[in-house]
Amino acid sequence: MKLTPEQRVTLHGFNNLTKSLSFNMYDICYTRTKEEREAYIEYIDEQYNADRLTKILSNVSDIIGAHILNVAKQDYVPQGASVTVLVSEGPVVEVPTESFDESPGPLPDNVVLQLDKSHITVHTYPEYHPDEGISTFRADIDVSTCGEISPLKALNYLIHSFDTDIMTIDYRVRGFTRDINGHKLFIDHEISSIQNYIPDEVKEEFDMIDVNIYQEHTFHTKCRLKEFDLNNYLFGYTKEKLSKDEAEEITERLKSEMDEIFYGKNIQTH
Repeated sequence: MKLTPEQRVTLHGFNNLTKSLSFNMYDICYTRTKEEREAYIEYIDEQYNADRLTKILSNVSDIIGAHILNVAKQDYVPQGASVTVLVSEGPVVEVPTESFDESPGPLPDNVVLQLDKSHITVHTYPEYHPDEGISTFRADIDVSTCGEISPLKALNYLIHSFDTDIMTIDYRVRGFTRDINGHKLFIDHEISSIQNYIPDEVKEEFDMIDVNIYQEHTFHTKCRLKEFDLNNYLFGYTKEKLSKDEAEEITERLKSEMDEIFYGKNIQTH
């Protein structure tokens, strides 16, 4: 279905397609002692506490033009946080012109559109290896909307809201809506890849893999930073404090951890 904003389909009733974006980001750090690990977890908990996550989700709501009905937030002990935002249709000031345009969204801006019965959630998962050495922080954000626009318009802002080494992104359109003749529409916009909603300057920084099932309206993209600077993965000191052998061993462990997360499987090392 090839449509431009000027060739809009007249629907029978409300557009009730459900469009879901799942954005997972990973931050990886080498913490060689218990004290470093605890300091890293404390730093993450402070950086991404429930209050800051609520602000991020509120900005996402603004980007997709939603009205916040309710916010539930929680900081966990010993670590982690969750926020759930229930949103409804925002005020429609103008006809949205970006619904059929594959392009990165704003950072953020005053975008207004139609949606209803929708939610935005985030959960954080600080994690560490039992033998010390590697600590990982994951944030899992879900944006689910019913209406004309895809939550992919919030992806650009989400990418810029977190420091990330690896991203896994899923997008799916479910259900159907009808035109005035009763004809079912199972998707209301063109999409060939989630990558089309990621700015070029971001794509240049990452190696990326696409897995798309077009007939099922299911799209998946994985991203991993291309450049590796050991200093970005040490907590509280720089690689100049390490011997050459230590630096090489830590680099190998970090890259192995990133490989396993990126490819979604355990990898045997020799």
